[in-house]
Amino acid sequence: MKRILLIIFFCLPLLLAAQQNQQERIDALEKKLVGLSAFVPGLKQKVQLGLSGASIQEFLRAVAQANQLNINVDPMLNIKVSNNFTNENALNVILFLAKNYNLEVNVIGSIITVSPYNPPVIKAPYVPKVIAMKYNAVANTLSMELNNDSLAMVARKVSQLSGKNVVVPVALNAKVVSGFFNEAPLETALEKLAFANELKLTKTSDNVYVFQGLQEGEEVFINADKNTDVRKNLKPSAAGAGGGKGTFNLSGKSVTNDKGAGSAKLLSIDAVNTPIIDLVKSAAAETNVNFFLYSDLKGSISTKVNNITFDNFLTAMFNGTDYTYKVDNGVYLIGDRKLEGLRKNKVLQLQYRAVDTIMNMIPSEWKKGVDIKEFKEQNTLLLSGSGPQLAEIESYVRELDKLVPMVLIEVTMLDIRKGHTTKTGIEAGLADSVVKTRGTVLSGVDMTLGAGSINNLLGKIGTGSVFNIGKVTPNFYVKLNALEANNNIEIRQVPKLATLNGHTANLSIGTTRYYVTKTQNVFSSVNTQTVFTEQFNKVDANLAIGISPVVSGDDQVTLKIKVEISDFIGTPPANAPPPTSTSKFESIIRAHNEDMIVLGGMERSEKSDSGSGVPLLSRIPILKWLFSSREQTKSKVVTLVFIKPTIIYQ
Repeated sequence: MKRILLIIFFCLPLLLAAQQNQQERIDALEKKLVGLSAFVPGLKQKVQLGLSGASIQEFLRAVAQANQLNINVDPMLNIKVSNNFTNENALNVILFLAKNYNLEVNVIGSIITVSPYNPPVIKAPYVPKVIAMKYNAVANTLSMELNNDSLAMVARKVSQLSGKNVVVPVALNAKVVSGFFNEAPLETALEKLAFANELKLTKTSDNVYVFQGLQEGEEVFINADKNTDVRKNLKPSAAGAGGGKGTFNLSGKSVTNDKGAGSAKLLSIDAVNTPIIDLVKSAAAETNVNFFLYSDLKGSISTKVNNITFDNFLTAMFNGTDYTYKVDNGVYLIGDRKLEGLRKNKVLQLQYRAVDTIMNMIPSEWKKGVDIKEFKEQNTLLLSGSGPQLAEIESYVRELDKLVPMVLIEVTMLDIRKGHTTKTGIEAGLADSVVKTRGTVLSGVDMTLGAGSINNLLGKIGTGSVFNIGKVTPNFYVKLNALEANNNIEIRQVPKLATLNGHTANLSIGTTRYYVTKTQNVFSSVNTQTVFTEQFNKVDANLAIGISPVVSGDDQVTLKIKVEISDFIGTPPANAPPPTSTSKFESIIRAHNEDMIVLGGMERSEKSDSGSGVPLLSRIPILKWLFSSREQTKSKVVTLVFIKPTIIYQ
C-alpha cells in the first residue's frame, strides 16, 4: 500500500504538468494563427458548416473551400467528425479541432498543415527499489529476499539495520545479487550470500565484513568440513599430460569391515591435473596394497572423492581409458586392457532373446577392445576383453534379455453373399444337324424343341382349324428359357495366428482365375508360316490381413491393422480378364487383452440387366418377351472381420 501511495505521489505532478503543457500548446497555436490571419483573412471569416460522421479530411477540405484557405491534412489521420458550426470563424474551428482531437498545426507561409500531435516524452523520476530485509537485534539474525538487487544497496541496508560495518569495493558497485534467507545468523547469511553469487566474504580484524570478487582461477566450493570455501585451480603444466607433476591431497582412514574380521582403508583424494601413475602409487602406498605395472600409465586426471576403497577408485579412474586392473592372489595387476595377463573371458547365455538380435543392440563404442562371438546353437555370446568392459556389457545384455510376450490373434472372417438372377427368352434358329427335344420344366423352364416336336404341335393346330400352318425343316429348333435362381451363402473361416510382440502376422486367402491371351506370329520365308500361341494369365482375388501387435505394460495391445479385400464381379466375356473390386483400409487401435474387435461391415452391391433380341421388336412391351432373351442379376456381399488378441507369457 505504501508503494502504491508513493507511486501516486510521484505521478500526480506529472499529470498536472501534462495538463499545463496542453494549455500552453493551445495558447501558442492561437497566437500563431492570429498572426497568420493578418495575411490570410479567410481565418476570420464566419463558417456555416454541419457534418455528421464525416472524416476530418472532408471536414477541413470543406472549411478550406468555403473560406479560401490552404489546408494540408496528414493522410494518417483517421478521425470521424460530427459537428455543427454557425457564425464561428475558421480560426476558432481549427483551434477546437486541435484541442479536442489532439492535433498539431504547423504554418509555412499561408499553408496550414494539420497532423497528429506527438507529445514530448517525460521521463518519470527514479524511484529507488525497496529491499525486503529484516534484522532481529536480539537473536542477531537476518531475513532478506533479494532478486537482482544492487550489492552496494544491500550492504548499506545491512549496515543500517544491524549496526555492523559491511564494505563493498568500488569495483563491485555494479554487481547485483540474489538470495533468500529466513532468520539466518548475520555472518552466516552474508557468507552464504557471497557463495551463492560467486563472491568471497572476509571479516577483518576490526570486525568489518568485506565483499570481494574472485581472482583468476579461483572458485567457491563446499569443503570436506561442509563449509563454504575458496580454492585456486592450478593450470596444468606443459608436462602434465605426459606425466608432469600436478597438485593433489590424499588421505586415508581405517574402518572395520562388515564381518568385523580386519579393517579396510578408505581414501579421500582431491587432485587437479595429476598424473594417473602418481595417484596409483600414492593410493597403493596409503592403503598398503601390492601392485604390479604391466605398462606405463600415461595421462592426467582431476578428481575429488571421499571415503572410497582402492578398488572403486581404480575402477572409476580407469573408466574411459585404455587401462584396467585385475586382482590375482592379493596383487593388483595394472596395465593396458589388451595385455595377456589382464584379459578376461565370459560365456553369456541368453534366456529369452535371440543372440543375433542382441548383437545389434550393443553400442559400437562398447565393442571396441572386446572380442564378441556368437554361438547360435546354444544362444550364447562369447566375450573376451577387459573385466570392467565385460561387466558393463553383461549388465546391459541382462537388462535386454527379458521375456518377449507372444500374441495369439484369432481372426474370424464372415462372408454373407445374397444374390438373385432371372433369365427369360425364346430362341429359334437352324442348327447344323437335327436337334432332339430335351430340357427341364421343373425347377425352371429350360427346353430345347426339335423339328419333330414342333411339326407335331403344328399338325395338331392344323387339324382342328381351317388353316394349316405347315411344317418346319428338320434342322429347325426352338429354345425356351424361364429360370430364376436365388443365392444365400454364408462362409465362415476361423484361422489363428501367433506372432512375437512387435512383429507382423500376415494372412491371405483367395482364389485365382485364368484367361487366355492369343498371339499370332507370321514368319516370312520361302514358305510363309503363321504360328498361333496361347498364354494363360492369372488374376487373383484375395482377402489379405496384416496385423502388427505391440504389448504395453498394462496388458493392453496396440494393433496396427491393414486389410485388403478383392473379389471377382460379374461374368467376363470369353478370353477376357475377369473384373474385380477391391476394398482396403488401415487402422491403429488399442484393446485390452482378450477383447474382441469388429472390423468391416463392408457391404458391396451389384446389379446388372442384359439382353439381346430382334431390333425394335425387343423393345416393345409384351412382344419383347417373344422376340428377345433377357437376364437380370442382383447380388450383395457383406464382409465382417472379428479380431481377438490374446497375450501369451511362456
